[in-house]
Amino acid sequence: MLPETVADTVTSIDRSALHAAVAARLKAMIIEGVLAPGARLNERVLCEQLDVSRTPLREAFKLLAGAGLIELQQNRGAVVARLVLEDIEATFTVIAALEGLAGELAAQHVTEAELTEIRALQFDMLASHARRDLPGYFSANMRIHACISAAARNPVLAETFERLNTRIFATRYRSNLTPERWDQAVAEHAEMLKCLEARDGVKLRRLLETHLHNKRATIMVELRARQQTAAA
Repeated sequence: MLPETVADTVTSIDRSALHAAVAARLKAMIIEGVLAPGARLNERVLCEQLDVSRTPLREAFKLLAGAGLIELQQNRGAVVARLVLEDIEATFTVIAALEGLAGELAAQHVTEAELTEIRALQFDMLASHARRDLPGYFSANMRIHACISAAARNPVLAETFERLNTRIFATRYRSNLTPERWDQAVAEHAEMLKCLEARDGVKLRRLLETHLHNKRATIMVELRARQQTAAA
């Protein structure tokens, strides 16, 4: 039998892993639109869907609330966060600057091992694009951006980028709203990789900023159209 202190530690790790796994699944459901902005999170239904008890579910709620994906409201429980248009536009503006800076720094510090990983992710992303597999595409896409952020070798920049990016994951997921915009995003990524391989930080910064500004423009047009339709 394990000593009590060790057993307690193992139990704590197991519980933490379960909370994190539940949070990851809920995050995917929010990103993919299964749980829509403003939707109330029914604990009983989610416990059945995820096959967990209420304790890890509530702990997962706390994790997601800390990331800004859900809101814990008194007497209403948890609801999926709803960002207003101004918040979305402002967040994209800041993230564009952060990603641009990350790209410029990454071009200076990226290793061959990191480039190999990014090339592999680029291949996965292109394969998902060819299949019109949006979840697979988005996963590879976000990992590429995370790799570039990590290659910048600036922990403060990486932490700030991760925190803000999490807030608009669901919005970024739906940014390729047309085949033309999706194809354009793929072409932009191909140019980004070329700049990273050439260690051209100035051009990579410009490309990343443009990439995010294009996403912001596409999303704002769609969201404003929805808002006008709802008000009609």
